[in-house]
This record gives sequence, C-alpha cells and structure tokens, in this order.
Amino acid sequence: MTRRRGARPAAGGAPAGLTLGRAALFVAPALVLFGVFVLYPMVTAFSYAFYDWRGTARGGFAGLENFTTLFTEAPYADQLPRAFGHNLLFFAGTMLVQNTLGLGFAVLLHRGRRSKRLLQTLYAMPYLVSPLVIGYLWTLLLSPTFGPVNALLEAVGLGSLAQPWLGDPTTALPVIVLISAWQWVGFPVLLYGAALGGLPEELSEAARMDGASSWQVFRRITLPLLLPAIGTVGVLTFIMAMEAFALPYALGGSTGSPAGATDVLSLLFYRTAFESGATNAIGVSSALATVLFAVIFGGAVLATRVLRRQEEAMLR
Repeated sequence: MTRRRGARPAAGGAPAGLTLGRAALFVAPALVLFGVFVLYPMVTAFSYAFYDWRGTARGGFAGLENFTTLFTEAPYADQLPRAFGHNLLFFAGTMLVQNTLGLGFAVLLHRGRRSKRLLQTLYAMPYLVSPLVIGYLWTLLLSPTFGPVNALLEAVGLGSLAQPWLGDPTTALPVIVLISAWQWVGFPVLLYGAALGGLPEELSEAARMDGASSWQVFRRITLPLLLPAIGTVGVLTFIMAMEAFALPYALGGSTGSPAGATDVLSLLFYRTAFESGATNAIGVSSALATVLFAVIFGGAVLATRVLRRQEEAMLR
C-alpha cells in the first residue's frame, strides 16, 4: 500500500492536510446552529430579565426589579421554593430508583451474554417515546375509575392499595418519579454497560482466584472503577430533573395538581409566561429562566469539580 507524498499524519494523529482553515470550515455549521438556536435565545432571555415589559413592548431598564418581584411578591415567593423543592425531590428519587435499577440491569446484562441486545433495546425503547405521550398514557392506566392498575390490584386481592394515585398529594410526585424512572432507565443501562465493557477483566479474575465472592468483586473492584460513569450519570440526571416539564405537565397539568404537589420550576415558568396574564410576564418569566439556568449550570459545574477531585484521589 503506497502513501501519497506529503500526506504524513501530523503530531497528535491529525491529518497533515487538515489546516486550521479547513478545520474551521468543518466546525462552522455546528457553531452557526448552536449560536442561532441555543446561544442567541439564552442571551436574549437573559437580557429580557433586566427590562420592564408592557405586554410584548419593552419598557425601560429595570435592573434587578424582576428578580426582586420573583423572590418577594405573591404568588412567586410561595410557589418558587415549593417548585424548587419538588425538583430536588425529583432528582433524589430519580437517582435512587432509576440509576440504581440501571446499574443493576447493566451488571446483569454484562454477565449474561444471551439476549443482551434484545434486553438493551427493550430498556431503551420507552425513552424514544415523547414524555407527553408517556404521561397521557399513564394518566389512563392510573385512572381511579377505569384504569387497569387499580383493577389489577383488586383482582389479586390487593384492593386496599387501590387509590387515585395522581389525585392524592402524597402519592402524585412519587408516582411521577417512578414513571420517569421507568421511561429513562435505559439511559443509565447503556452508559453503565459501555463503562463495564471498558473495565479490565484481569482485576476481577485475580480477585476470584483469591477466593472473593461475586458481591465482593463488585463492591471492592467494579463499583469503585464505575465511579466516573456514576458521576456522569448523576450530573446528567440532575440536569434532566431540574428542567423536567413534559411528564409533570402531562400528569399534573400546568398548575402541578393536585394542590401543587407536582409543581416544578419549568411549570412555574410556563404559568408565569403564558397563563398569568400579568403585564410584566416576559420580564418575570425571563428572570425565572435566568435563575433556573444558574441553578442547573452552577450545580453541574460544582458536581463535575467534586467528581473530578474524587477521580484524581482514586488515581493517586
């Protein structure tokens, strides 16, 4: 096989013919799309938060007045802490249920080679469906009058457990967390499966030769090596939980019913921007969007730094 003269690979593996100009040409379409559809709306929403609005007409510069309204005036001052608390509970429940099940399924699939592709597809299939469709489907399944879930409980002699799952403030949010975990469990299964495939088998085999049980191998070797993947899944789960909208909207409506038990920050933003009828709705909702972005961005950066320090400590 001959090599064309002058086409030697450059340092770092990059082709010699790939100049900075050509690299910029390849990256330019992605940068344009990111700037138009992501960066520009973000900067625009951030600027809107600092102006007074009369409907869709922008008034004068308001400074931090919209943020003050958001944190001190009704109904935002009451609904904002409640919605933020629900987001945190949503994140904690998702981490506990979804990612624990995802890790367990990934380990079982990694050990058992039979039907691995089929099971991965079955786990991953629900999150290919829109959360709105999933939410409306589960609204029918959990209906207290004709839903098959309560009918099944009564059929097997557990009729005392049948109840209006989405109508009771004590069960509505946990039910949404469980439905979200069911829909998205395939995501951690795929990530943990890829991480397990990259772990060296020599360490586990050596531990088994020394008499370690399967549980000891998992707890002492596999789990510590999976910490970077667990951290990545945790950060992505935090972002998903903080910006959750479609599933709570489909199951609890824009008001987070019943009695605000399923209200989250994205629903509060939706109500403020499109249903409040307030004259300055654009200004206050933009301030809320800015706060939500700061929480997500700050939380993700903080968690990433903590996880990176833990990884560095493990490698020492």
